[in-house]
Amino acid sequence: MSFPTLACPIVLAPMAGGPSTPALAAAVANAGGLAGLGFAYASAERIAADLTATRALTAGPLNANFFVFRPVTPPDHEETRRASAALAALPGLQDLEYTAPIPPFFPDLGAQLEPVWRLRPEVLTFHFGLPPPGVIERAHSLQISVGVTATRVSEGRAIAAAHADFIVAQGMEAGGHCGVFAPGEPGDWLPVRELVRALAKVTDLPLVAAGGLMGGADIRSVLDAGAEAAQLGTAFLATTESGASAAHKRYLLEQGGRGTTLTRAFSGRHARGIRNTFIERMVGAEVLAFPLQNTLTTTLRKSAIERDDGEFQSLWAGAHYDRCRGGSARELVRRLLVELDVA
Repeated sequence: MSFPTLACPIVLAPMAGGPSTPALAAAVANAGGLAGLGFAYASAERIAADLTATRALTAGPLNANFFVFRPVTPPDHEETRRASAALAALPGLQDLEYTAPIPPFFPDLGAQLEPVWRLRPEVLTFHFGLPPPGVIERAHSLQISVGVTATRVSEGRAIAAAHADFIVAQGMEAGGHCGVFAPGEPGDWLPVRELVRALAKVTDLPLVAAGGLMGGADIRSVLDAGAEAAQLGTAFLATTESGASAAHKRYLLEQGGRGTTLTRAFSGRHARGIRNTFIERMVGAEVLAFPLQNTLTTTLRKSAIERDDGEFQSLWAGAHYDRCRGGSARELVRRLLVELDVA
Protein backbone atom coordinates (compact mmCIF):
# COMPACT_ATOMS: atom_id res chain seq x y z
CA MET A 1 0.00 0.00 0.00
CA SER A 2 1.02 3.66 -0.35
CA PHE A 3 -0.30 7.17 -0.11
CA PRO A 4 -3.11 7.53 -2.69
CA THR A 5 -2.43 9.32 -5.97
CA LEU A 6 -4.22 12.68 -5.91
CA ALA A 7 -5.14 15.06 -8.72
CA CYS A 8 -4.13 17.93 -6.44
CA PRO A 9 -1.84 17.83 -3.37
CA ILE A 10 -4.48 18.98 -0.88
CA VAL A 11 -5.67 16.92 2.07
CA LEU A 12 -8.63 18.04 4.16
CA ALA A 13 -7.76 17.67 7.82
CA PRO A 14 -10.15 15.34 9.68
CA MET A 15 -11.73 17.76 12.16
CA ALA A 16 -13.82 15.90 14.72
CA GLY A 17 -16.43 17.44 16.95
CA GLY A 18 -18.56 19.14 14.31
CA PRO A 19 -16.46 20.77 11.55
CA SER A 20 -16.09 17.52 9.55
CA THR A 21 -19.18 17.03 7.40
CA PRO A 22 -19.93 14.83 4.39
CA ALA A 23 -20.52 17.96 2.29
CA LEU A 24 -17.11 19.44 3.17
CA ALA A 25 -15.29 16.15 2.65
CA ALA A 26 -16.98 15.57 -0.70
CA ALA A 27 -16.19 19.07 -1.91
CA VAL A 28 -12.45 18.51 -1.39
CA ALA A 29 -12.51 14.98 -2.83
CA ASN A 30 -14.43 16.14 -5.90
CA ALA A 31 -11.80 18.83 -6.45
CA GLY A 32 -9.08 16.19 -6.60
CA GLY A 33 -7.89 16.13 -3.00
CA LEU A 34 -8.14 13.64 -0.13
CA ALA A 35 -11.23 14.12 2.06
CA GLY A 36 -10.89 13.82 5.82
CA LEU A 37 -13.59 12.80 8.31
CA GLY A 38 -12.77 12.96 12.02
CA PHE A 39 -14.33 10.26 14.21
CA ALA A 40 -12.63 10.85 17.57
CA TYR A 41 -15.58 10.12 19.88
CA ALA A 42 -18.10 8.95 17.28
CA SER A 43 -20.22 5.83 17.60
CA ALA A 44 -20.04 3.07 15.02
CA GLU A 45 -23.49 4.08 13.80
CA ARG A 46 -22.42 7.68 13.25
CA ILE A 47 -19.24 6.58 11.50
CA ALA A 48 -21.19 4.34 9.12
CA ALA A 49 -23.72 7.08 8.42
CA ASP A 50 -21.07 9.74 7.65
CA LEU A 51 -19.01 7.43 5.43
CA THR A 52 -22.12 6.37 3.54
CA ALA A 53 -23.35 9.95 3.15
CA THR A 54 -19.96 11.14 1.92
CA ARG A 55 -19.60 8.28 -0.55
CA ALA A 56 -22.99 9.21 -2.00
CA LEU A 57 -21.56 12.66 -2.79
CA THR A 58 -18.17 11.69 -4.21
CA ALA A 59 -16.18 8.90 -5.80
CA GLY A 60 -12.98 10.55 -4.60
CA PRO A 61 -10.71 9.16 -1.87
CA LEU A 62 -11.86 9.32 1.75
CA ASN A 63 -9.83 9.30 4.96
CA ALA A 64 -11.41 8.06 8.21
CA ASN A 65 -9.47 9.38 11.21
CA PHE A 66 -9.47 8.08 14.79
CA PHE A 67 -7.92 8.96 18.14
CA VAL A 68 -5.76 6.33 19.83
CA PHE A 69 -6.85 6.61 23.45
CA ARG A 70 -4.61 5.45 26.29
CA PRO A 71 -5.84 3.83 29.50
CA VAL A 72 -6.62 6.48 32.09
CA THR A 73 -6.72 6.32 35.87
CA PRO A 74 -10.11 7.38 37.22
CA PRO A 75 -9.89 10.65 39.16
CA ASP A 76 -10.57 10.59 42.87
CA HIS A 77 -13.44 12.57 44.35
CA GLU A 78 -11.27 15.52 45.34
CA GLU A 79 -9.74 15.88 41.86
CA THR A 80 -13.18 15.88 40.28
CA ARG A 81 -14.48 18.37 42.85
CA ARG A 82 -11.64 20.83 42.18
CA ALA A 83 -11.97 20.51 38.39
CA SER A 84 -15.75 21.01 38.59
CA ALA A 85 -15.31 23.97 40.93
CA ALA A 86 -12.97 25.63 38.42
CA LEU A 87 -15.72 25.44 35.81
CA ALA A 88 -18.44 26.55 38.22
CA ALA A 89 -16.41 29.66 39.05
CA LEU A 90 -16.44 30.90 35.44
CA PRO A 91 -18.41 34.14 35.00
CA GLY A 92 -22.05 33.84 34.02
CA LEU A 93 -22.10 30.02 34.06
CA GLN A 94 -23.00 29.26 37.66
CA ASP A 95 -26.30 27.62 36.65
CA LEU A 96 -24.63 24.81 34.67
CA GLU A 97 -24.32 21.33 36.17
CA TYR A 98 -21.23 19.27 35.40
CA THR A 99 -21.28 15.49 35.11
CA ALA A 100 -18.36 13.58 36.58
CA PRO A 101 -16.77 11.17 34.07
CA ILE A 102 -17.68 7.51 34.51
CA PRO A 103 -16.39 4.42 32.66
CA PRO A 104 -16.08 3.75 29.83
CA PHE A 105 -14.06 6.94 29.48
CA PHE A 106 -13.61 6.69 25.72
CA PRO A 107 -15.03 4.68 22.80
CA ASP A 108 -13.76 1.23 21.90
CA LEU A 109 -11.57 1.54 18.81
CA GLY A 110 -12.38 -1.98 17.67
CA ALA A 111 -16.08 -1.18 17.56
CA GLN A 112 -15.40 2.13 15.81
CA LEU A 113 -13.41 0.38 13.08
CA GLU A 114 -16.12 -2.15 12.20
CA PRO A 115 -17.86 0.20 9.71
CA VAL A 116 -14.44 1.04 8.24
CA TRP A 117 -13.77 -2.62 7.46
CA ARG A 118 -17.22 -2.87 5.92
CA LEU A 119 -17.34 0.39 3.93
CA ARG A 120 -13.62 0.55 3.07
CA PRO A 121 -12.59 4.18 2.72
CA GLU A 122 -9.34 4.49 0.80
CA VAL A 123 -7.40 5.81 3.79
CA LEU A 124 -7.36 5.23 7.56
CA THR A 125 -5.39 7.54 9.87
CA PHE A 126 -4.62 7.72 13.58
CA HIS A 127 -3.85 10.55 16.01
CA PHE A 128 -2.07 10.27 19.40
CA GLY A 129 -0.11 7.17 18.51
CA LEU A 130 0.00 3.83 16.74
CA PRO A 131 -3.15 1.71 16.49
CA PRO A 132 -3.30 -1.66 18.31
CA PRO A 133 -1.49 -4.65 16.81
CA GLY A 134 -3.20 -6.13 13.79
CA VAL A 135 -5.05 -2.98 12.71
CA ILE A 136 -2.55 -1.94 10.04
CA GLU A 137 -2.39 -5.50 8.69
CA ARG A 138 -6.19 -5.70 8.57
CA ALA A 139 -6.36 -2.39 6.69
CA HIS A 140 -3.77 -3.56 4.17
CA SER A 141 -5.69 -6.77 3.57
CA LEU A 142 -8.63 -4.58 2.52
CA GLN A 143 -6.47 -2.31 0.35
CA ILE A 144 -6.77 0.60 2.79
CA SER A 145 -3.75 2.88 3.20
CA VAL A 146 -2.75 3.79 6.76
CA GLY A 147 -1.24 7.03 8.02
CA VAL A 148 -0.28 8.15 11.53
CA THR A 149 0.44 11.62 12.91
CA ALA A 150 4.01 12.39 13.99
CA THR A 151 5.15 15.51 15.84
CA ARG A 152 8.82 14.53 16.09
CA VAL A 153 11.43 12.29 14.49
CA SER A 154 11.19 9.52 17.09
CA GLU A 155 7.49 9.11 16.36
CA GLY A 156 8.17 9.05 12.64
CA ARG A 157 10.63 6.19 13.11
CA ALA A 158 8.05 4.26 15.15
CA ILE A 159 5.42 4.79 12.44
CA ALA A 160 7.78 3.49 9.76
CA ALA A 161 8.67 0.47 11.90
CA ALA A 162 4.97 -0.33 12.28
CA HIS A 163 4.67 -0.55 8.46
CA ALA A 164 2.24 2.33 8.05
CA ASP A 165 2.01 3.76 4.54
CA PHE A 166 2.59 7.45 5.25
CA ILE A 167 3.18 9.99 7.99
CA VAL A 168 1.17 13.11 8.76
CA ALA A 169 3.90 15.53 9.85
CA GLN A 170 2.09 17.85 12.26
CA GLY A 171 4.00 21.05 12.96
CA MET A 172 3.63 23.25 16.00
CA GLU A 173 1.46 25.74 14.07
CA ALA A 174 -1.40 23.23 13.80
CA GLY A 175 -4.84 23.94 15.20
CA GLY A 176 -6.63 21.44 17.38
CA HIS A 177 -4.95 18.67 19.34
CA CYS A 178 -1.22 18.11 19.26
CA GLY A 179 -0.79 14.53 18.08
CA VAL A 180 2.20 13.76 20.30
CA PHE A 181 2.20 10.08 21.30
CA ALA A 182 2.82 10.56 25.03
CA PRO A 183 0.38 12.81 26.93
CA GLY A 184 2.02 15.87 28.42
CA GLU A 185 3.88 18.89 27.16
CA PRO A 186 4.44 19.00 23.38
CA GLY A 187 8.12 19.57 24.21
CA ASP A 188 10.49 19.99 21.26
CA TRP A 189 7.69 20.42 18.71
CA LEU A 190 9.06 21.73 15.40
CA PRO A 191 7.51 24.11 12.89
CA VAL A 192 5.96 22.16 10.02
CA ARG A 193 8.63 22.76 7.37
CA GLU A 194 11.43 21.86 9.78
CA LEU A 195 9.58 18.72 10.81
CA VAL A 196 9.08 17.64 7.19
CA ARG A 197 12.78 18.09 6.46
CA ALA A 198 13.78 16.22 9.63
CA LEU A 199 11.46 13.28 8.92
CA ALA A 200 12.59 13.09 5.30
CA LYS A 201 16.10 12.40 6.56
CA VAL A 202 15.09 9.30 8.53
CA THR A 203 12.31 7.68 6.48
CA ASP A 204 11.30 7.12 2.88
CA LEU A 205 7.59 7.07 3.75
CA PRO A 206 5.48 9.76 2.03
CA LEU A 207 4.93 12.80 4.23
CA VAL A 208 1.75 14.85 4.48
CA ALA A 209 2.58 18.24 5.98
CA ALA A 210 0.12 19.77 8.46
CA GLY A 211 0.21 22.91 10.55
CA GLY A 212 -0.81 26.50 9.82
CA LEU A 213 -1.05 26.06 6.05
CA MET A 214 -3.52 28.58 4.66
CA GLY A 215 -2.63 29.45 1.06
CA GLY A 216 -1.05 28.19 -2.13
CA ALA A 217 2.36 29.57 -1.21
CA ASP A 218 2.23 27.59 2.06
CA ILE A 219 1.43 24.42 0.13
CA ARG A 220 4.32 25.08 -2.26
CA SER A 221 6.73 25.60 0.64
CA VAL A 222 6.00 22.21 2.24
CA LEU A 223 6.07 20.41 -1.10
CA ASP A 224 9.49 21.97 -1.73
CA ALA A 225 10.55 20.80 1.74
CA GLY A 226 9.78 17.19 0.79
CA ALA A 227 6.10 16.63 1.50
CA GLU A 228 3.88 14.60 -0.82
CA ALA A 229 0.83 16.72 0.02
CA ALA A 230 -0.38 19.46 2.36
CA GLN A 231 -3.09 18.93 4.97
CA LEU A 232 -5.28 21.97 5.63
CA GLY A 233 -7.92 22.21 8.34
CA THR A 234 -8.26 25.76 9.61
CA ALA A 235 -8.31 27.06 6.04
CA PHE A 236 -11.61 25.20 5.50
CA LEU A 237 -13.27 25.94 8.85
CA ALA A 238 -15.12 29.06 7.70
CA THR A 239 -16.37 27.58 4.42
CA THR A 240 -20.06 27.08 3.75
CA GLU A 241 -19.83 23.29 4.02
CA SER A 242 -17.99 23.31 7.35
CA GLY A 243 -19.93 22.21 10.42
CA ALA A 244 -18.10 24.65 12.69
CA SER A 245 -20.43 26.72 14.86
CA ALA A 246 -21.54 30.20 13.81
CA ALA A 247 -19.44 31.76 16.56
CA HIS A 248 -16.39 29.72 15.53
CA LYS A 249 -16.67 30.96 11.94
CA ARG A 250 -17.25 34.52 13.13
CA TYR A 251 -14.13 34.54 15.31
CA LEU A 252 -12.05 33.06 12.48
CA LEU A 253 -13.11 35.77 10.04
CA GLU A 254 -13.49 38.76 12.36
CA GLN A 255 -11.23 38.22 15.38
CA GLY A 256 -7.84 37.71 13.77
CA GLY A 257 -6.08 39.85 16.34
CA ARG A 258 -6.73 37.51 19.25
CA GLY A 259 -4.09 34.99 18.26
CA THR A 260 -3.91 31.36 19.37
CA THR A 261 -2.47 29.43 22.27
CA LEU A 262 -2.10 25.85 23.46
CA THR A 263 -4.46 24.81 26.24
CA ARG A 264 -5.38 21.64 28.15
CA ALA A 265 -8.44 23.23 29.71
CA PHE A 266 -11.04 21.89 27.27
CA SER A 267 -9.99 18.24 26.92
CA GLY A 268 -7.01 17.46 29.14
CA ARG A 269 -4.57 17.36 26.19
CA HIS A 270 -2.77 20.27 24.60
CA ALA A 271 -4.67 21.78 21.68
CA ARG A 272 -4.29 25.07 19.82
CA GLY A 273 -7.27 27.40 19.73
CA ILE A 274 -8.24 31.05 19.51
CA ARG A 275 -7.71 32.89 22.80
CA ASN A 276 -10.99 33.45 24.61
CA THR A 277 -12.35 34.00 28.12
CA PHE A 278 -12.42 30.30 28.97
CA ILE A 279 -8.78 29.72 28.08
CA GLU A 280 -7.60 32.82 29.93
CA ARG A 281 -9.67 32.10 33.07
CA MET A 282 -8.55 28.47 33.23
CA VAL A 283 -4.82 29.19 33.40
CA GLY A 284 -3.56 27.40 36.51
CA ALA A 285 -6.93 25.76 37.25
CA GLU A 286 -7.42 22.07 38.05
CA VAL A 287 -7.78 20.03 34.84
CA LEU A 288 -8.56 16.33 34.66
CA ALA A 289 -6.59 13.95 32.44
CA PHE A 290 -7.57 13.42 28.80
CA PRO A 291 -10.28 12.59 27.85
CA LEU A 292 -11.94 13.01 31.26
CA GLN A 293 -11.69 16.80 31.05
CA ASN A 294 -13.38 16.66 27.66
CA THR A 295 -16.32 14.85 29.25
CA LEU A 296 -16.45 17.32 32.13
CA THR A 297 -16.56 20.37 29.83
CA THR A 298 -19.20 18.94 27.49
CA THR A 299 -22.07 20.78 29.17
CA LEU A 300 -20.19 24.09 29.07
CA ARG A 301 -19.29 23.77 25.39
CA LYS A 302 -22.80 22.74 24.31
CA SER A 303 -24.32 25.60 26.28
CA ALA A 304 -21.94 28.08 24.66
CA ILE A 305 -22.88 26.85 21.18
CA GLU A 306 -26.58 27.13 21.97
CA ARG A 307 -26.04 30.69 23.23
CA ASP A 308 -23.81 31.57 20.25
CA ASP A 309 -21.11 32.52 22.76
CA GLY A 310 -17.59 32.09 21.40
CA GLU A 311 -15.96 32.90 24.73
CA PHE A 312 -16.62 29.43 26.12
CA GLN A 313 -16.29 27.26 23.02
CA SER A 314 -13.23 25.31 21.89
CA LEU A 315 -12.39 27.46 18.88
CA TRP A 316 -9.64 25.24 17.49
CA ALA A 317 -7.54 27.08 14.93
CA GLY A 318 -4.04 27.07 13.50
CA ALA A 319 -1.53 29.81 14.21
CA HIS A 320 -2.36 31.71 11.01
CA TYR A 321 -6.15 31.61 11.23
CA ASP A 322 -6.29 35.36 10.54
CA ARG A 323 -5.91 34.40 6.87
CA CYS A 324 -9.16 32.38 6.86
CA ARG A 325 -11.52 32.81 3.93
CA GLY A 326 -15.23 32.12 3.68
CA GLY A 327 -17.21 30.95 0.66
CA SER A 328 -17.51 27.42 -0.66
CA ALA A 329 -14.90 24.73 -0.16
CA ARG A 330 -14.90 24.03 -3.88
CA GLU A 331 -14.01 27.65 -4.63
CA LEU A 332 -11.34 27.65 -1.92
CA VAL A 333 -9.63 24.62 -3.47
CA ARG A 334 -9.73 26.34 -6.86
CA ARG A 335 -8.12 29.46 -5.41
CA LEU A 336 -5.49 27.41 -3.59
CA LEU A 337 -4.50 25.67 -6.82
CA VAL A 338 -4.25 29.02 -8.66
CA GLU A 339 -2.02 30.33 -5.84
CA LEU A 340 0.02 27.13 -5.91
CA ASP A 341 0.70 27.54 -9.63
CA VAL A 342 2.04 31.07 -9.18
CA ALA A 343 3.92 30.43 -5.93
